[in-house]
This record gives sequence, C-alpha cells and structure tokens, in this order.
Amino acid sequence: MDVRAIQTELKRCGFDPGPIDGAWGAKTRAAVRRFQDDRRLTVDGLVGPQTLKALFPAAHPIAITALEPPWYAEAKRRMGLHEVRDKKALWDWLKSDGKQLGDPSKLPWCGDFVATALALTTPDDPQPTNPYWAQNWQKFGVPLGKPALGAVLVFVRPGGGHVGFCAGADSAYYAVLGGNQSNAVTIARIERSRCIGIRWPKTYPLPSSFALVTAAGAISKNEA
Repeated sequence: MDVRAIQTELKRCGFDPGPIDGAWGAKTRAAVRRFQDDRRLTVDGLVGPQTLKALFPAAHPIAITALEPPWYAEAKRRMGLHEVRDKKALWDWLKSDGKQLGDPSKLPWCGDFVATALALTTPDDPQPTNPYWAQNWQKFGVPLGKPALGAVLVFVRPGGGHVGFCAGADSAYYAVLGGNQSNAVTIARIERSRCIGIRWPKTYPLPSSFALVTAAGAISKNEA
C-alpha cells in the first residue's frame, strides 16, 4: 500500500487529493483532513493506523503496516538522480521546499535531501537549525530505540557526517536511501557502527512495525 493507493481511495470516497501521482502534497493532506473530519477521527492530515483502517476497512493488517512513510515515498521517487547528469531536475526538487543549500554538484547535499523530503510531506515538523549539516539531525523529532522503515539515520564519517532514511538492516549494515551517495540518490549500505542517531518526526505516528528487509546496495565507506 502506498501514497498512490491512498490518493485513489480518497478520490473514490469523494475527497479530491489532486493528481493521483504518489506525491504527498498539500492537496493530499487537505483531502486526508476532510476525510478525517467526515469520519470523526483526529484531524491532523496524517495517515496513521486509525485513518488507514477507516480508508481501507477490508485490508489485511500486514498491508496496512506495510505503508511507506510519506517522506520516504517522496525520497524514493527521486532514486537515480545524479548531481551532474540530472542537475536541473535534482536542484529543482531540492529547491521545491522553499529553501536551498546551493549547487548539489559543488556542495554536500545529503542534509538538503532529507530536509526537502520531510518539508514537503511533514511541513509542521520542526527541522533542526541548519539542516544541511548532517549531524544536526540528531536533534530532529524523537529518538527511536531501533530502526524502522523511513527512520532518519545519522552517521559519522571522516571529516563530517551523513544522513539518510532507513531502507533496511542486517546485523552489520543499514541500507540507507539518501542523497550524495556516489553523487546521486541511491540506496547504499553503511556500517551500523557509524550510526549515532535514529530519529522519527514528532508529528507523525510512531511506527507500529519494526520489520525491515535485509540491507542491500553497494557498501559505502565515505559519503563525501
């Protein structure tokens, strides 16, 4: 179950989410709020467990808990964008939240990537001061005791830090969906020993499931 499925069901129920495009934008959030108000749920524009059950009453619980967090879905839609080859498309997206670090081909943009995905999908969640400095994401949201799909993972690396979203895990590595990994948006494996923070947005329901796929992707040693 994904954002596109939620948009489709909202439209079927008479709550127009805008284009059925898989993007968690303002129109989709507004449609969720109207749906919640109609169903006498907590009106917060977030698709937590109760809203999911109301939208998909016949769905199997496993399908409901498999929903990707909206910021993770938004980030995944940018997979493969390269800072040189796809510079315009990447930079346009990084600027779409109304803020920007600068030219991604010249500056480390992993923090900008995380900030943009979260700002577009959870705009009421306070971001850290200077979100472009990766280690500042240790102060974001609330801590998680263990990783969940979409959790913000903060790492140390030689000369600085790195930040991205959890895509999987095994005993030695996290799979990280992030920017500025081999100069592009990729999923890379990063040693768990380098992780210094696991965070989750304050305004979004805490994950109900911590099941993760096995970490996959190329091993990254330094995300400079």
